[in-house]
Amino acid sequence: MLTGRQPLTPLQAQQLNPITLAFVGDAVYATYVRERLATTVTGKPSDLQRVASQVVSAKGQSAFLDKLLPLLTEDEADVFRRGKNAKKPTKTKGATKLEYNRSTGLEAVLGYLYLTGEDGRITLLLSALDDETFQPQEQPKVFKPIR
Repeated sequence: MLTGRQPLTPLQAQQLNPITLAFVGDAVYATYVRERLATTVTGKPSDLQRVASQVVSAKGQSAFLDKLLPLLTEDEADVFRRGKNAKKPTKTKGATKLEYNRSTGLEAVLGYLYLTGEDGRITLLLSALDDETFQPQEQPKVFKPIR
């Protein structure tokens, strides 16, 4: 734990608002993705930032969930459902409502695991992200007519 304090018990973490868990989980996921990019992919920082933005987006997280959901324990699946179904204070930007809700559920699970000190479980679950996910994609050239 970065704060040096004792992890929460699973019961204490389950009693937190799922949006609060997602708040923490968002940072955990973004940190994992950036660290993995920095240590496994060569490229310009702008390319790494573009990939990180795609992977960490609601759309990217929702796509990853198809691989992740079968790996969740019963408790993790419960936290996921609570996060997915929680009333969100913000609106979705660039994703469907379903993608946004699913990504909030993923972030809630990661926040729950982080706050309970389950760093190994986080690493195990997030290692399911494919290496291809982290490869910078060629940006299409925008056609600019000559005037």
